[in-house]
Amino acid sequence: MGFKMGIVGLPNVGKSTLFNALTRTAAAQAANFPFCTIEPNVGEVSVPDARLDKLAQIAGSKQIIPTRMTFVDIAGLVKGASKGEGLGNQFLANIREVDAIAHVLRCFEDGDVTHVEGRVDPVADAETIETELMLADLESIEKRLQNIVRKVRGGDKEAVQQQRLMEAAKAALEEGRPARTVEVDAEDAKAWKMLQLLTTKPVLYVCNVSEAEAAEGNAHSAAVAEMAAAQGNAHVIISARIEEELAQLEPDEAAMFLEEMGLSEPGLDRLIRAGYELLHLQTYFTAGPKEARAWTIREGATAPQAAGVIHGDFEKGFIRAETIAYDDYVSLGGEQAAKEAGKMRAEGKSYVVQDGDVMHFLFNT
Repeated sequence: MGFKMGIVGLPNVGKSTLFNALTRTAAAQAANFPFCTIEPNVGEVSVPDARLDKLAQIAGSKQIIPTRMTFVDIAGLVKGASKGEGLGNQFLANIREVDAIAHVLRCFEDGDVTHVEGRVDPVADAETIETELMLADLESIEKRLQNIVRKVRGGDKEAVQQQRLMEAAKAALEEGRPARTVEVDAEDAKAWKMLQLLTTKPVLYVCNVSEAEAAEGNAHSAAVAEMAAAQGNAHVIISARIEEELAQLEPDEAAMFLEEMGLSEPGLDRLIRAGYELLHLQTYFTAGPKEARAWTIREGATAPQAAGVIHGDFEKGFIRAETIAYDDYVSLGGEQAAKEAGKMRAEGKSYVVQDGDVMHFLFNT
């Protein structure tokens, strides 16, 4: 399981430049993992994790397969999108299919690049997009509430639950708050998710700064950071132009370029990590002579759920998971040494997988 992040932004904020860098990176990585299909509006990139290389080295793995993250270029966002301006409905439908939204904000000054509103104000830009999403949600809810009236009158339990949740979302939206601010009980979580409201998606603000400001950011990105913190969302500082240049360089040249720019890693790596944190994702590993592989799971996932990411039959027939903590695997020098030192644990169905666990599953077919 990877995850899908939709990239949105007003015109001339650097969204296309960033996405082009992503797709070039994805094309360059295509040989490194299987099933990498690159479409014009989709870029699939491997998730950087130095631990995977270390495990492969110790296990003598012939192949290294990182977990993957998909970026979707969501075009057509302009003021009035909720009413069909720009690509309107297509844009809204695309957002419903992603796990999170990467909202690219212009945080650079450049007289040669015209801003659609004639000024550089990333906080106002963010509010424009949020408003369009809230208006679209409100319109959707009002239509759906009308459509379930008959079922509610008939006492349909599912319809009554939907009505209650939609009324709660509607109240928040009418107060100018996104649906993600509504507190939802555990028993309502599934039905809430099924509503597919646009403003329930977590948001990662991508502050696109000039090349000279990529390391520290600027006053614009600082304002975005303050806004993101107040909302409980995340932000990351990136120079889309630097990422575009990096995507065209060989690894050694890219490392030298980053050093010259005063950066320790590509901005895309930070963006991916921030996305993982935003969605409460973590990684476990499988390692052996054939391959070392990273797998993405939700925080709090149990051992059977983790096994199910590999194959559904693994979860259905789960017996136990032979588990070694990453630090133990590395410090002791591999699976056999960890086993001899008593650091390999047999974990059952209730075990909650920890980030970095190296696992082997036993199951009934």
